[in-house]
Amino acid sequence: MNARNRQLTRRDFLDQTTRVTAAAVASAGIAFSTAPLVACTRNGESSRPSRISYYYNGEIHVNEIGQPEGKPLTSGHWDFKPSWSKTGDMLVFFRRLKNDPDVGKWITAVHIINVDGTGLHPLSDGTYTDFNPTWTRDGKNTPLWNRKTSEAGGYCIMASKVGGKPGEEVALTDKRYSSWVHSAVSDGRLFVASAPPTLGRGYYLMTPNAGGEPKFERIECDLAKKGLLDRISVSPSEKKICFEFKTGFRSRGMAGRTLYIADFDVQQRLITNPKPIANEAGKPFWIAYPRWIDGEAAVIYHSGETGKNQLYVYRLDGGSTTRVSTNPRANYQYPHGEAAPC
Repeated sequence: MNARNRQLTRRDFLDQTTRVTAAAVASAGIAFSTAPLVACTRNGESSRPSRISYYYNGEIHVNEIGQPEGKPLTSGHWDFKPSWSKTGDMLVFFRRLKNDPDVGKWITAVHIINVDGTGLHPLSDGTYTDFNPTWTRDGKNTPLWNRKTSEAGGYCIMASKVGGKPGEEVALTDKRYSSWVHSAVSDGRLFVASAPPTLGRGYYLMTPNAGGEPKFERIECDLAKKGLLDRISVSPSEKKICFEFKTGFRSRGMAGRTLYIADFDVQQRLITNPKPIANEAGKPFWIAYPRWIDGEAAVIYHSGETGKNQLYVYRLDGGSTTRVSTNPRANYQYPHGEAAPC
């Protein structure tokens, strides 16, 4: 079936996401080190090390950055993409129940677990393709995720509640067009990629409307004319974002992306001053999932440049990059900062 006559797959949808005006991108020099990473107070004194959640060989772990792995929160399954609640006490993630070479054909279930390993419960019944969960930042701790719809591969945004049961989740967007939630802001709006029929493809701040059509407010971004912004995360102050970027709009898989930070004006809905922080040359390896840590002093991400996915931290002050994963033979993915939802 011709792509114009069906709903787009996630990859097709992302590859054709908004094309707006061009912008020049400043180059960034990156220095590498292997020093231990410790969070600092405002006066420069060391405090306890930052904590992160992450995927480690299919398990979910919570750990201080730079420390060897301890007991996992989950084991015996394939659990992906833990996102830490703003309240700091819960993670939401998805569990793969059916594998497939085509990731879009995975069958998954969204779960919540407390960061101490208690309270595990499912939010979806494991009969859908549910991906990349996150949380609202408006104080309600609403878990959100992206569900593949039955109409040829588009996605809609789902919401549930802590303690919810499978079947209680609700759709926040219409299945007639594809939408994907990346992040959120404290006034309750969601940072989404969407294609509402009257507005067209783009990045938006979306105000959910229970039982009705959500409100979409377009986000302007010069860099988006050159390619795709993906896995976007708004910083805790909501003044910056980090994201993956791929030049062009044709599907070439996930390898070869560049990681960026940029300024974000939530009131003007404007992304400016993009700066590459990793793989500026676009070398063909998988580098992904930038997330804020230490407030917004640093960004953590995973990179497969060595042949195994490892965790790295880029510090905004000075532009240094440090490898913080401790097992070079393990597979680390999807890091996430403490109490900092996607």
